[in-house]
Amino acid sequence: MEVRIRLHPAVLARPFAKAVALSIAGGAVASLGWPATAPGVALLALGAAVATGAVWRWERTHVVVSGERLSIVHGTVRRRSASVGLNGAVELEQGLLGRLLGYGTIVAGELEIPYVAEPRRLLRLSH
Repeated sequence: MEVRIRLHPAVLARPFAKAVALSIAGGAVASLGWPATAPGVALLALGAAVATGAVWRWERTHVVVSGERLSIVHGTVRRRSASVGLNGAVELEQGLLGRLLGYGTIVAGELEIPYVAEPRRLLRLSH
């Protein structure tokens, strides 16, 4: 049996904040008129690219529990993965915000995976 869990959307908070800041700056610069319009539009485009890239990476990243292994798989053109056997201890770290929003960091040996959605479910599956 193989179970795939996506990272929690909280992982998108920082990139989205950066994208919003770039977009606000771009809008402010573009509103100054010529010759500031071109740099303003470039900042707006950069903000959109940051947001799009973050969502793309989030969409293409999964935590996988299969048999006796815990893995994280990510990438589009070049898929990459890291995995560990589940014969040792698997730990869950959750701060207050993580408990409230339903995400945590799973630690298994050398593999540490932050922002795992439904971490308690993953922990149950790993035992």
